[in-house]
Amino acid sequence: MTVRKAWIAVGVAGSSAIAFVMLLAVGVHVVAGNLAGGAGGGAAKTLAKGAVPAEYQKLVATWGNLCPAINPALLAAQLYQESGFNPKAQSHAAAQGIAQFIPGTWATHGVDGDGDGDRDVWDPNDAIPSAATYDCALAGYVKDVPGNLTENMLASYNAGAYAVIKYSGVPPYEETQNYVKRILSLEKSFAAPVGRVDPSEQAAGAIHYAQEKLGTLYLWGGNGTADQGGRFDCSGLTKAAYESVGITLPRVANDQYNAGPHPAREELLPGDLVFFSDDLTNSRAIRHVGIYVGGGYMINAPRPGAVIRFDPIDTPDYFGATRVTEDGAKALPTTV
Repeated sequence: MTVRKAWIAVGVAGSSAIAFVMLLAVGVHVVAGNLAGGAGGGAAKTLAKGAVPAEYQKLVATWGNLCPAINPALLAAQLYQESGFNPKAQSHAAAQGIAQFIPGTWATHGVDGDGDGDRDVWDPNDAIPSAATYDCALAGYVKDVPGNLTENMLASYNAGAYAVIKYSGVPPYEETQNYVKRILSLEKSFAAPVGRVDPSEQAAGAIHYAQEKLGTLYLWGGNGTADQGGRFDCSGLTKAAYESVGITLPRVANDQYNAGPHPAREELLPGDLVFFSDDLTNSRAIRHVGIYVGGGYMINAPRPGAVIRFDPIDTPDYFGATRVTEDGAKALPTTV
């Protein structure tokens, strides 16, 4: 939703620019068709750039390797799902802190992660190690259950180890099955890619939608509705563009960053979301987003008083990119 500084103003409009984007859009379909089903990476053990706020990166990277059932990206996905990395989060069910422990579970599984003599559910230095420790304890309870150990551990976190043992794997509860799928999908968003990131087949449609909005005046909080005169802010435009091809993104830019894996700058393809921030170590500080169209340019709604336009992405505040996937978008919590 927020506005990026206008580092460089360019006037890349007109029929030649539109034709250029349409050519790119067609190319995305071709690339997606050629690469679909290609080899993917395994379970990455390193975190994507800035995916975890800087003050928690070392904790997540260290404790995320506590046992074979977890890894740093998986632990990060759980923390994001539970609290959005908010150490003061409290749910209506009395779950507390960055890892959302309920008091009874904390009493049993909370650990003094920083060795300061207390176990404080509100202190991430205790809560993050406790989350990893609890995951590994659950993995130990279900280590002899058939199937994937990590999936069984996640199911135990949601439904209890007894249910996993009873059903010899992930139990047939819709909530539990969805929880396991969400965390495993989010894990890909928090992991540094270890191989090629496949392109989205919906990317061309998203670009086409954004292209149709070129020249539309910016509106803070704009979602493109009729009562808003069809106007957008930055994340309102990207949300609407992907919604036009059946993918629902969160409303704000820093949550949209978690809608899929993160290609490097040299691996960008048209349709990728590109993000900007004054803090290049923390995805929660992202304040602007656009849709990459190739050639170092994006379509974006830049700021009040400006119109939706082409802008370069190679600016000092460039944070990174996300290749939107349906599973990644569906996995995102509705509130964090």
